[in-house]
Amino acid sequence: MANCVRCCCWLLVLMLMALAITAAVVFVRYKNGEGVFPFPGVPGAVDHKYADALAVALQFFQFLIDEAGKLVNNTIHWRGDSALDDGKEAGIDLSKGMYDAGDHMKFGFPMAFTATMLSWSVLEYGDAMRAADQRDSAIDALNWIMDYLVNAHPSDDVLYIQVGDPKADHKCWERPEKMKEKRPLTKITPKSPGSDVAAETAAAMAAASLVYKTINKTYSSSLLDHGERLFAFADKHRGSYTRTFPELSAFYNSTTYQDELLWAASWLYHATGNHSYLAYATGKNKDFADLGNPRYFSWDDKRAGTEVLLSRVSFFASQGSDVAQDDVLGMYKQTADAVMCILLPDSETAAFRTEGGLLYVAEWNSLQHPVASAFLAAVYSDYMQSSGKTELSCSGQGFSPADLRKFAKSQADYLLGSNPMKISYLVGYGDRYPEKVHHRGASIPEDVDTGCDGHKWLETSKPNPNVATGALVGGPYKNDSFVDERDNVMQNEATTYNSALVAGLLSALVSTSSLARSLS
Repeated sequence: MANCVRCCCWLLVLMLMALAITAAVVFVRYKNGEGVFPFPGVPGAVDHKYADALAVALQFFQFLIDEAGKLVNNTIHWRGDSALDDGKEAGIDLSKGMYDAGDHMKFGFPMAFTATMLSWSVLEYGDAMRAADQRDSAIDALNWIMDYLVNAHPSDDVLYIQVGDPKADHKCWERPEKMKEKRPLTKITPKSPGSDVAAETAAAMAAASLVYKTINKTYSSSLLDHGERLFAFADKHRGSYTRTFPELSAFYNSTTYQDELLWAASWLYHATGNHSYLAYATGKNKDFADLGNPRYFSWDDKRAGTEVLLSRVSFFASQGSDVAQDDVLGMYKQTADAVMCILLPDSETAAFRTEGGLLYVAEWNSLQHPVASAFLAAVYSDYMQSSGKTELSCSGQGFSPADLRKFAKSQADYLLGSNPMKISYLVGYGDRYPEKVHHRGASIPEDVDTGCDGHKWLETSKPNPNVATGALVGGPYKNDSFVDERDNVMQNEATTYNSALVAGLLSALVSTSSLARSLS
Protein backbone atom coordinates (compact mmCIF):
# COMPACT_ATOMS: atom_id res chain seq x y z
CA MET A 1 0.00 0.00 0.00
CA ALA A 2 2.87 2.39 0.91
CA ASN A 3 4.55 1.68 -2.44
CA CYS A 4 1.27 2.48 -4.23
CA VAL A 5 0.93 5.81 -2.41
CA ARG A 6 4.58 6.61 -3.18
CA CYS A 7 4.05 5.87 -6.88
CA CYS A 8 0.92 8.02 -6.99
CA CYS A 9 2.81 10.91 -5.39
CA TRP A 10 5.63 10.62 -7.92
CA LEU A 11 3.08 10.43 -10.75
CA LEU A 12 1.43 13.65 -9.47
CA VAL A 13 4.80 15.42 -9.24
CA LEU A 14 5.70 14.38 -12.79
CA MET A 15 2.32 15.56 -14.09
CA LEU A 16 2.75 18.97 -12.42
CA MET A 17 6.27 19.29 -13.81
CA ALA A 18 4.99 18.46 -17.28
CA LEU A 19 2.27 21.09 -17.01
CA ALA A 20 4.77 23.72 -15.86
CA ILE A 21 7.15 22.93 -18.71
CA THR A 22 4.29 22.96 -21.19
CA ALA A 23 3.10 26.37 -20.02
CA ALA A 24 6.59 27.76 -20.40
CA VAL A 25 7.85 26.26 -23.64
CA VAL A 26 5.02 24.90 -25.78
CA PHE A 27 4.89 26.94 -28.96
CA VAL A 28 2.48 27.50 -31.81
CA ARG A 29 4.11 28.05 -35.18
CA TYR A 30 2.82 30.35 -37.85
CA LYS A 31 1.84 28.54 -41.02
CA ASN A 32 4.99 29.79 -42.74
CA GLY A 33 7.06 28.14 -40.03
CA GLU A 34 9.03 31.26 -39.21
CA GLY A 35 7.20 32.94 -36.35
CA VAL A 36 7.08 31.11 -33.03
CA PHE A 37 4.80 32.18 -30.19
CA PRO A 38 3.97 30.62 -26.82
CA PHE A 39 0.56 29.43 -25.81
CA PRO A 40 -1.14 31.80 -23.38
CA GLY A 41 -0.31 30.83 -19.84
CA VAL A 42 -2.82 30.48 -17.06
CA PRO A 43 -2.60 33.76 -15.10
CA GLY A 44 -0.88 33.52 -11.76
CA ALA A 45 -2.47 34.67 -8.54
CA VAL A 46 -4.51 37.85 -8.95
CA ASP A 47 -2.99 40.90 -7.27
CA HIS A 48 -6.14 42.52 -5.91
CA LYS A 49 -4.56 45.94 -5.57
CA TYR A 50 -4.03 46.21 -9.31
CA ALA A 51 -7.27 44.38 -10.11
CA ASP A 52 -9.22 46.91 -8.05
CA ALA A 53 -7.39 49.79 -9.71
CA LEU A 54 -8.08 48.31 -13.16
CA ALA A 55 -11.79 48.13 -12.36
CA VAL A 56 -11.69 51.83 -11.47
CA ALA A 57 -9.69 52.78 -14.58
CA LEU A 58 -12.09 51.05 -16.96
CA GLN A 59 -15.06 52.86 -15.42
CA PHE A 60 -13.93 55.91 -17.38
CA PHE A 61 -15.09 53.98 -20.45
CA GLN A 62 -17.59 51.60 -18.85
CA PHE A 63 -19.64 54.37 -17.22
CA LEU A 64 -19.65 56.37 -20.45
CA ILE A 65 -17.90 59.37 -18.85
CA ASP A 66 -16.31 60.45 -22.15
CA GLU A 67 -18.54 58.52 -24.58
CA ALA A 68 -20.61 60.37 -27.16
CA GLY A 69 -23.76 59.34 -28.99
CA LYS A 70 -26.79 57.32 -27.95
CA LEU A 71 -25.60 55.78 -24.71
CA VAL A 72 -26.34 52.10 -24.11
CA ASN A 73 -26.91 50.65 -20.63
CA ASN A 74 -26.17 54.02 -19.06
CA THR A 75 -25.77 53.67 -15.29
CA ILE A 76 -24.27 57.07 -14.53
CA HIS A 77 -26.88 59.64 -13.56
CA TRP A 78 -25.04 62.73 -14.81
CA ARG A 79 -24.42 61.51 -18.36
CA GLY A 80 -26.95 61.28 -21.20
CA ASP A 81 -27.14 61.13 -25.00
CA SER A 82 -25.13 63.77 -26.87
CA ALA A 83 -23.71 64.64 -30.28
CA LEU A 84 -26.40 62.55 -32.00
CA ASP A 85 -26.14 64.56 -35.22
CA ASP A 86 -22.36 64.32 -35.58
CA GLY A 87 -21.55 63.45 -39.21
CA LYS A 88 -25.05 64.18 -40.46
CA GLU A 89 -23.89 66.93 -42.83
CA ALA A 90 -21.77 64.35 -44.69
CA GLY A 91 -24.43 61.65 -44.62
CA ILE A 92 -22.53 59.44 -42.16
CA ASP A 93 -23.04 58.53 -38.51
CA LEU A 94 -20.22 59.87 -36.33
CA SER A 95 -22.29 60.02 -33.16
CA LYS A 96 -20.23 57.40 -31.33
CA GLY A 97 -16.58 57.64 -30.39
CA MET A 98 -15.04 59.42 -27.43
CA TYR A 99 -14.69 63.04 -26.44
CA ASP A 100 -10.98 63.67 -26.32
CA ALA A 101 -10.58 64.93 -22.77
CA GLY A 102 -12.33 67.48 -20.63
CA ASP A 103 -13.68 69.11 -23.79
CA HIS A 104 -16.19 67.88 -26.38
CA MET A 105 -13.90 67.46 -29.36
CA LYS A 106 -13.50 64.23 -31.27
CA PHE A 107 -9.87 64.23 -32.39
CA GLY A 108 -9.24 61.17 -34.57
CA PHE A 109 -5.49 60.97 -33.96
CA PRO A 110 -5.49 60.39 -30.17
CA MET A 111 -8.80 58.48 -30.36
CA ALA A 112 -7.30 55.94 -32.75
CA PHE A 113 -4.26 55.61 -30.47
CA THR A 114 -6.63 54.97 -27.56
CA ALA A 115 -8.17 52.11 -29.54
CA THR A 116 -4.79 50.66 -30.51
CA MET A 117 -3.66 50.62 -26.90
CA LEU A 118 -6.90 49.08 -25.63
CA SER A 119 -6.48 46.35 -28.25
CA TRP A 120 -2.83 45.70 -27.40
CA SER A 121 -3.73 45.43 -23.72
CA VAL A 122 -6.50 42.91 -24.42
CA LEU A 123 -4.28 40.90 -26.74
CA GLU A 124 -1.39 40.63 -24.27
CA TYR A 125 -3.35 40.50 -21.02
CA GLY A 126 -6.87 39.39 -21.88
CA ASP A 127 -6.55 36.35 -19.62
CA ALA A 128 -5.52 38.52 -16.67
CA MET A 129 -8.36 40.94 -17.46
CA ARG A 130 -10.79 38.02 -17.48
CA ALA A 131 -9.44 36.80 -14.14
CA ALA A 132 -10.20 40.28 -12.77
CA ASP A 133 -13.63 40.25 -14.47
CA GLN A 134 -12.72 43.29 -16.60
CA ARG A 135 -12.14 41.95 -20.12
CA ASP A 136 -15.70 42.58 -21.30
CA SER A 137 -15.52 46.20 -20.11
CA ALA A 138 -12.37 46.78 -22.13
CA ILE A 139 -13.86 45.22 -25.26
CA ASP A 140 -17.08 47.23 -24.89
CA ALA A 141 -15.06 50.45 -24.79
CA LEU A 142 -13.05 49.35 -27.79
CA ASN A 143 -16.20 48.57 -29.76
CA TRP A 144 -17.61 52.06 -29.19
CA ILE A 145 -14.49 53.61 -30.70
CA MET A 146 -14.14 51.14 -33.56
CA ASP A 147 -17.71 51.67 -34.71
CA TYR A 148 -16.93 55.38 -34.96
CA LEU A 149 -13.65 54.83 -36.83
CA VAL A 150 -15.27 52.47 -39.34
CA ASN A 151 -17.93 55.07 -40.11
CA ALA A 152 -15.26 57.76 -40.37
CA HIS A 153 -13.72 55.85 -43.31
CA PRO A 154 -16.54 55.87 -45.90
CA SER A 155 -14.28 55.31 -48.92
CA ASP A 156 -10.70 54.28 -49.69
CA ASP A 157 -9.18 57.76 -49.80
CA VAL A 158 -11.38 59.64 -47.34
CA LEU A 159 -11.06 59.64 -43.56
CA TYR A 160 -12.91 62.01 -41.27
CA ILE A 161 -10.39 62.95 -38.61
CA GLN A 162 -12.23 65.46 -36.45
CA VAL A 163 -15.67 66.50 -35.28
CA GLY A 164 -16.03 69.99 -33.83
CA ASP A 165 -14.20 73.29 -33.98
CA PRO A 166 -11.54 73.22 -31.23
CA LYS A 167 -11.30 76.99 -30.86
CA ALA A 168 -15.07 77.39 -30.54
CA ASP A 169 -15.35 74.32 -28.32
CA HIS A 170 -12.68 75.53 -25.91
CA LYS A 171 -14.49 78.85 -25.48
CA CYS A 172 -17.54 77.03 -24.11
CA TRP A 173 -17.98 75.41 -20.71
CA GLU A 174 -21.13 73.30 -20.87
CA ARG A 175 -22.46 69.80 -20.51
CA PRO A 176 -22.21 67.72 -23.72
CA GLU A 177 -25.91 66.87 -23.50
CA LYS A 178 -26.74 70.58 -23.89
CA MET A 179 -24.43 71.43 -26.81
CA LYS A 180 -26.04 73.58 -29.51
CA GLU A 181 -22.93 74.83 -31.32
CA LYS A 182 -22.11 73.77 -34.87
CA ARG A 183 -19.82 70.77 -35.07
CA PRO A 184 -17.98 70.96 -38.41
CA LEU A 185 -16.20 67.95 -39.89
CA THR A 186 -12.56 67.74 -40.98
CA LYS A 187 -11.40 65.07 -43.41
CA ILE A 188 -8.21 63.99 -45.16
CA THR A 189 -8.13 63.14 -48.87
CA PRO A 190 -5.41 62.63 -51.51
CA LYS A 191 -5.25 66.42 -51.95
CA SER A 192 -5.35 67.07 -48.19
CA PRO A 193 -3.21 64.23 -46.77
CA GLY A 194 -2.72 63.05 -43.22
CA SER A 195 -0.54 59.96 -43.24
CA ASP A 196 -0.07 60.06 -39.48
CA VAL A 197 -3.74 59.94 -38.54
CA ALA A 198 -4.60 57.54 -41.39
CA ALA A 199 -1.79 55.16 -40.38
CA GLU A 200 -2.69 55.33 -36.68
CA THR A 201 -6.26 54.50 -37.61
CA ALA A 202 -4.96 51.61 -39.73
CA ALA A 203 -3.00 50.37 -36.71
CA ALA A 204 -6.14 50.56 -34.58
CA MET A 205 -8.11 48.61 -37.20
CA ALA A 206 -5.45 45.90 -37.46
CA ALA A 207 -5.01 45.51 -33.70
CA ALA A 208 -8.76 45.46 -33.06
CA SER A 209 -9.26 42.90 -35.84
CA LEU A 210 -7.11 40.52 -33.78
CA VAL A 211 -9.20 41.16 -30.67
CA TYR A 212 -12.43 40.37 -32.51
CA LYS A 213 -11.04 37.42 -34.47
CA THR A 214 -12.49 34.88 -32.03
CA ILE A 215 -15.50 37.02 -31.03
CA ASN A 216 -16.99 38.23 -34.32
CA LYS A 217 -15.19 37.05 -37.46
CA THR A 218 -17.26 39.22 -39.80
CA TYR A 219 -16.49 42.37 -37.80
CA SER A 220 -12.83 41.34 -37.52
CA SER A 221 -12.56 40.92 -41.31
CA SER A 222 -14.20 44.29 -41.87
CA LEU A 223 -11.78 46.00 -39.51
CA LEU A 224 -8.80 44.39 -41.22
CA ASP A 225 -10.07 45.43 -44.63
CA HIS A 226 -10.38 49.02 -43.45
CA GLY A 227 -6.90 48.80 -41.94
CA GLU A 228 -5.25 47.64 -45.14
CA ARG A 229 -7.01 50.26 -47.28
CA LEU A 230 -6.17 53.02 -44.81
CA PHE A 231 -2.52 51.99 -44.77
CA ALA A 232 -2.37 52.08 -48.57
CA PHE A 233 -3.95 55.54 -48.50
CA ALA A 234 -1.53 56.79 -45.82
CA ASP A 235 1.52 55.48 -47.67
CA LYS A 236 0.52 56.63 -51.15
CA HIS A 237 -0.49 60.17 -50.19
CA ARG A 238 2.15 61.16 -47.70
CA GLY A 239 1.97 64.18 -45.49
CA SER A 240 1.30 65.20 -41.90
CA TYR A 241 -2.23 66.22 -41.02
CA THR A 242 -1.01 69.20 -39.00
CA ARG A 243 0.86 70.43 -42.06
CA THR A 244 -2.34 70.09 -44.06
CA PHE A 245 -4.35 71.77 -41.29
CA PRO A 246 -1.79 73.94 -39.46
CA GLU A 247 -4.44 75.41 -37.17
CA LEU A 248 -4.72 71.96 -35.53
CA SER A 249 -1.06 71.93 -34.47
CA ALA A 250 -2.06 73.85 -31.33
CA PHE A 251 -3.97 70.79 -30.10
CA TYR A 252 -2.43 67.48 -31.21
CA ASN A 253 0.59 68.40 -33.25
CA SER A 254 2.13 65.48 -35.14
CA THR A 255 5.90 65.84 -35.30
CA THR A 256 6.21 63.33 -38.15
CA TYR A 257 4.11 60.71 -39.94
CA GLN A 258 6.89 58.15 -40.59
CA ASP A 259 6.60 56.51 -37.17
CA GLU A 260 2.88 55.88 -37.67
CA LEU A 261 3.57 54.19 -41.02
CA LEU A 262 5.97 51.76 -39.34
CA TRP A 263 3.58 51.23 -36.41
CA ALA A 264 0.70 50.43 -38.76
CA ALA A 265 2.83 48.11 -40.90
CA SER A 266 3.89 46.21 -37.78
CA TRP A 267 0.31 45.73 -36.62
CA LEU A 268 -0.79 44.69 -40.10
CA TYR A 269 1.99 42.11 -40.20
CA HIS A 270 0.73 40.60 -36.95
CA ALA A 271 -2.87 40.72 -38.15
CA THR A 272 -2.27 39.24 -41.62
CA GLY A 273 1.01 37.30 -41.47
CA ASN A 274 1.78 39.03 -44.80
CA HIS A 275 5.54 39.49 -44.97
CA SER A 276 5.25 42.51 -47.23
CA TYR A 277 4.28 44.51 -44.14
CA LEU A 278 7.31 43.27 -42.24
CA ALA A 279 9.48 44.05 -45.26
CA TYR A 280 8.00 47.57 -45.26
CA ALA A 281 9.40 48.15 -41.76
CA THR A 282 12.73 46.40 -42.30
CA GLY A 283 13.41 47.49 -45.91
CA LYS A 284 13.85 50.92 -47.43
CA ASN A 285 11.64 52.54 -44.79
CA LYS A 286 13.77 51.40 -41.86
CA ASP A 287 15.32 54.87 -41.57
CA PHE A 288 11.92 56.10 -40.35
CA ALA A 289 12.61 54.24 -37.10
CA ASP A 290 15.82 56.13 -36.27
CA LEU A 291 17.19 52.82 -35.01
CA GLY A 292 19.82 53.05 -32.30
CA ASN A 293 18.25 56.08 -30.67
CA PRO A 294 15.84 55.15 -27.87
CA ARG A 295 12.70 57.25 -27.58
CA TYR A 296 9.68 57.53 -25.31
CA PHE A 297 6.30 56.14 -26.33
CA SER A 298 3.29 58.46 -26.68
CA TRP A 299 0.30 59.35 -28.84
CA ASP A 300 2.69 61.33 -31.04
CA ASP A 301 5.79 59.13 -31.18
CA LYS A 302 5.21 55.42 -31.89
CA ARG A 303 8.83 54.37 -32.45
CA ALA A 304 9.41 52.74 -29.05
CA GLY A 305 6.09 50.90 -29.34
CA THR A 306 7.00 49.68 -32.82
CA GLU A 307 10.39 48.46 -31.63
CA VAL A 308 8.83 46.48 -28.79
CA LEU A 309 6.09 45.08 -31.04
CA LEU A 310 8.61 43.94 -33.66
CA SER A 311 10.95 42.58 -30.97
CA ARG A 312 8.17 40.09 -30.24
CA VAL A 313 8.90 38.59 -33.67
CA SER A 314 12.62 38.33 -32.87
CA PHE A 315 12.05 36.86 -29.40
CA PHE A 316 9.94 33.98 -30.69
CA ALA A 317 11.40 33.32 -34.15
CA SER A 318 12.61 29.80 -34.96
CA GLN A 319 16.38 29.45 -34.90
CA GLY A 320 17.77 29.52 -38.41
CA SER A 321 14.65 31.08 -39.92
CA ASP A 322 14.83 34.08 -42.24
CA VAL A 323 13.16 36.21 -39.59
CA ALA A 324 15.66 35.19 -36.92
CA GLN A 325 18.54 36.14 -39.22
CA ASP A 326 17.07 39.47 -40.34
CA ASP A 327 19.69 42.05 -39.32
CA VAL A 328 17.28 45.00 -39.42
CA LEU A 329 14.76 43.17 -37.27
CA GLY A 330 17.65 42.56 -34.89
CA MET A 331 18.32 46.30 -34.86
CA TYR A 332 14.72 46.94 -33.86
CA LYS A 333 15.21 44.59 -30.90
CA GLN A 334 18.53 46.20 -29.99
CA THR A 335 16.85 49.59 -29.94
CA ALA A 336 14.03 48.15 -27.82
CA ASP A 337 16.74 46.91 -25.44
CA ALA A 338 18.13 50.45 -25.29
CA VAL A 339 14.66 51.81 -24.54
CA MET A 340 14.38 49.38 -21.63
CA CYS A 341 17.81 50.43 -20.36
CA ILE A 342 16.85 54.10 -20.04
CA LEU A 343 13.80 53.06 -18.05
CA LEU A 344 15.69 51.05 -15.43
CA PRO A 345 16.73 53.30 -12.54
CA ASP A 346 19.98 51.41 -11.84
CA SER A 347 21.16 51.44 -15.45
CA GLU A 348 24.05 53.72 -16.42
CA THR A 349 21.80 55.18 -19.14
CA ALA A 350 18.85 55.71 -16.79
CA ALA A 351 16.62 58.66 -17.65
CA PHE A 352 15.75 61.38 -15.18
CA ARG A 353 13.13 60.71 -12.55
CA THR A 354 11.72 62.76 -9.73
CA GLU A 355 12.76 62.36 -6.11
CA GLY A 356 9.56 60.42 -5.64
CA GLY A 357 10.64 57.95 -8.34
CA LEU A 358 8.50 59.00 -11.32
CA LEU A 359 10.07 58.82 -14.77
CA TYR A 360 9.81 62.44 -15.87
CA VAL A 361 9.83 63.41 -19.54
CA ALA A 362 7.45 66.32 -20.07
CA GLU A 363 5.73 68.90 -17.88
CA TRP A 364 2.38 68.78 -19.68
CA ASN A 365 0.47 65.58 -18.86
CA SER A 366 3.53 64.27 -17.07
CA LEU A 367 2.04 60.84 -16.36
CA GLN A 368 1.58 59.90 -20.01
CA HIS A 369 5.21 58.95 -20.70
CA PRO A 370 5.93 56.99 -17.49
CA VAL A 371 2.68 55.03 -17.77
CA ALA A 372 3.28 54.25 -21.46
CA SER A 373 6.90 53.32 -20.71
CA ALA A 374 5.88 51.12 -17.78
CA PHE A 375 3.42 49.27 -20.01
CA LEU A 376 6.18 48.62 -22.57
CA ALA A 377 8.51 47.45 -19.80
CA ALA A 378 5.93 44.98 -18.50
CA VAL A 379 5.31 43.65 -22.01
CA TYR A 380 9.04 43.33 -22.70
CA SER A 381 9.57 41.58 -19.39
CA ASP A 382 6.97 39.00 -20.36
CA TYR A 383 8.53 38.54 -23.81
CA MET A 384 11.89 37.87 -22.16
CA GLN A 385 10.43 35.50 -19.58
CA SER A 386 8.36 33.57 -22.11
CA SER A 387 11.18 33.18 -24.63
CA GLY A 388 13.73 32.11 -22.04
CA LYS A 389 16.01 35.07 -22.85
CA THR A 390 16.30 36.25 -19.32
CA GLU A 391 19.10 38.82 -19.37
CA LEU A 392 19.06 42.38 -20.65
CA SER A 393 22.49 43.95 -21.11
CA CYS A 394 22.78 47.70 -20.50
CA SER A 395 26.34 48.92 -21.12
CA GLY A 396 27.70 45.72 -19.65
CA GLN A 397 25.27 45.63 -16.74
CA GLY A 398 22.90 42.68 -16.56
CA PHE A 399 19.21 43.07 -15.76
CA SER A 400 16.39 40.55 -15.55
CA PRO A 401 12.70 40.51 -16.50
CA ALA A 402 12.00 41.00 -12.79
CA ASP A 403 13.87 44.32 -12.91
CA LEU A 404 11.64 45.56 -15.73
CA ARG A 405 8.55 44.43 -13.89
CA LYS A 406 9.80 46.17 -10.74
CA PHE A 407 10.09 49.43 -12.71
CA ALA A 408 6.58 48.98 -14.12
CA LYS A 409 5.20 48.43 -10.63
CA SER A 410 7.02 51.47 -9.27
CA GLN A 411 5.31 53.73 -11.79
CA ALA A 412 1.90 52.16 -11.15
CA ASP A 413 2.37 52.48 -7.40
CA TYR A 414 3.38 56.13 -7.77
CA LEU A 415 0.23 57.07 -9.64
CA LEU A 416 -1.92 55.05 -7.22
CA GLY A 417 -0.71 57.04 -4.22
CA SER A 418 2.84 56.02 -3.29
CA ASN A 419 4.17 59.50 -3.98
CA PRO A 420 5.23 62.55 -1.94
CA MET A 421 1.76 64.10 -2.28
CA LYS A 422 0.10 60.92 -0.97
CA ILE A 423 -2.57 61.31 -3.64
CA SER A 424 -3.93 58.86 -6.19
CA TYR A 425 -3.87 60.36 -9.66
CA LEU A 426 -6.46 57.77 -10.72
CA VAL A 427 -9.78 59.39 -9.86
CA GLY A 428 -11.94 57.15 -7.70
CA TYR A 429 -9.09 54.97 -6.42
CA GLY A 430 -7.92 55.25 -2.83
CA ASP A 431 -8.92 57.65 -0.11
CA ARG A 432 -7.57 60.82 -1.73
CA TYR A 433 -7.67 61.79 -5.39
CA PRO A 434 -8.26 64.98 -7.44
CA GLU A 435 -11.67 66.54 -6.76
CA LYS A 436 -11.56 69.34 -9.34
CA VAL A 437 -10.74 67.47 -12.52
CA HIS A 438 -10.76 69.65 -15.64
CA HIS A 439 -13.82 68.02 -17.18
CA ARG A 440 -16.93 69.89 -18.30
CA GLY A 441 -19.47 67.18 -17.64
CA ALA A 442 -18.08 66.35 -14.20
CA SER A 443 -17.95 69.99 -13.10
CA ILE A 444 -21.55 71.02 -13.90
CA PRO A 445 -24.60 69.72 -12.01
CA GLU A 446 -26.74 67.45 -14.17
CA ASP A 447 -29.87 69.62 -13.91
CA VAL A 448 -28.15 72.84 -15.06
CA ASP A 449 -28.30 74.18 -18.62
CA THR A 450 -25.57 76.79 -18.81
CA GLY A 451 -25.49 77.29 -22.55
CA CYS A 452 -22.01 78.02 -23.78
CA ASP A 453 -21.21 80.28 -20.83
CA GLY A 454 -20.97 77.99 -17.84
CA HIS A 455 -17.63 79.37 -16.75
CA LYS A 456 -18.73 79.90 -13.17
CA TRP A 457 -18.53 76.11 -12.84
CA LEU A 458 -15.01 76.17 -14.24
CA GLU A 459 -13.97 78.89 -11.82
CA THR A 460 -15.66 77.70 -8.62
CA SER A 461 -13.40 76.53 -5.81
CA LYS A 462 -15.84 73.77 -4.87
CA PRO A 463 -15.18 70.11 -5.79
CA ASN A 464 -16.85 68.75 -8.90
CA PRO A 465 -20.45 67.69 -8.22
CA ASN A 466 -19.85 64.59 -10.37
CA VAL A 467 -16.88 62.25 -10.01
CA ALA A 468 -15.04 61.38 -13.24
CA THR A 469 -14.26 57.89 -12.00
CA GLY A 470 -11.41 56.20 -13.84
CA ALA A 471 -9.86 59.40 -15.15
CA LEU A 472 -6.07 59.50 -15.02
CA VAL A 473 -5.20 63.17 -14.68
CA GLY A 474 -2.08 64.80 -16.09
CA GLY A 475 0.01 64.36 -12.97
CA PRO A 476 2.69 66.11 -10.94
CA TYR A 477 5.37 68.65 -11.68
CA LYS A 478 9.08 67.87 -11.73
CA ASN A 479 9.28 68.42 -7.97
CA ASP A 480 6.44 65.91 -7.36
CA SER A 481 3.97 68.68 -6.48
CA PHE A 482 0.39 68.81 -7.72
CA VAL A 483 -2.25 71.56 -7.66
CA ASP A 484 -5.83 70.29 -7.67
CA GLU A 485 -7.49 73.19 -9.47
CA ARG A 486 -9.95 72.93 -12.35
CA ASP A 487 -8.17 75.52 -14.49
CA ASN A 488 -4.86 73.70 -14.07
CA VAL A 489 -5.21 71.98 -17.44
CA MET A 490 -1.58 70.90 -17.53
CA GLN A 491 -1.93 68.73 -14.43
CA ASN A 492 -5.60 68.06 -13.90
CA GLU A 493 -7.25 67.20 -17.23
CA ALA A 494 -8.54 63.72 -18.01
CA THR A 495 -7.81 62.17 -21.42
CA THR A 496 -9.03 58.99 -23.06
CA TYR A 497 -5.55 57.89 -24.10
CA ASN A 498 -4.28 58.26 -20.52
CA SER A 499 -7.09 55.97 -19.38
CA ALA A 500 -6.23 53.43 -22.08
CA LEU A 501 -2.55 53.46 -21.14
CA VAL A 502 -3.18 53.00 -17.42
CA ALA A 503 -5.68 50.21 -18.14
CA GLY A 504 -2.95 48.44 -20.10
CA LEU A 505 -0.36 48.88 -17.36
CA LEU A 506 -2.67 47.68 -14.61
CA SER A 507 -3.75 44.69 -16.73
CA ALA A 508 -0.09 43.73 -17.04
CA LEU A 509 0.28 43.77 -13.26
CA VAL A 510 -3.01 42.08 -12.31
CA SER A 511 -1.43 38.64 -12.54
CA THR A 512 1.69 37.74 -10.61
CA SER A 513 3.01 36.01 -13.73
CA SER A 514 2.28 36.32 -17.42
CA LEU A 515 3.37 34.38 -20.47
CA ALA A 516 3.27 36.13 -23.80
CA ARG A 517 0.61 34.75 -26.11
CA SER A 518 0.18 34.65 -29.86
CA LEU A 519 -1.36 37.85 -31.20
CA SER A 520 -2.94 35.95 -34.06
